[in-house]
Amino acid sequence: MPAKIQIKRIYEEPVESDGYRILADRLWPRGVKKADAEIDLWPKELAPSNELRKWFHAHLDQYTGFVNKYQSELNLKGELAEQLLHEAGQTQITLLTAVKAPAQSHVPVLKQFLEDLDSKSDNRF
Repeated sequence: MPAKIQIKRIYEEPVESDGYRILADRLWPRGVKKADAEIDLWPKELAPSNELRKWFHAHLDQYTGFVNKYQSELNLKGELAEQLLHEAGQTQITLLTAVKAPAQSHVPVLKQFLEDLDSKSDNRF
């Protein structure tokens, strides 16, 4: 059964229905104590590279370009993403982020990548 993946800001209160909580950002969020975050996994390598992150902040009007560049980075990290899905081993995964506008960030791109990967691996058996 494919995992259900949702997106939340890390500043929202953790709830049991979050399932496996994954921090999807490269940098630790400001103002959040690690002990309070209730993070199960922090795969920094799956977040946009520092170079791409800085590029996007300088070109916020070029979201499509950012998405294409980030997808290229993710395509090189399929094995790591598969390992993440295997480790999560849950039907519910919550991707956590500190960005103010999650819908216009890297997180929906990562979510789609993981869902696509999960559905492909599901169909192999």
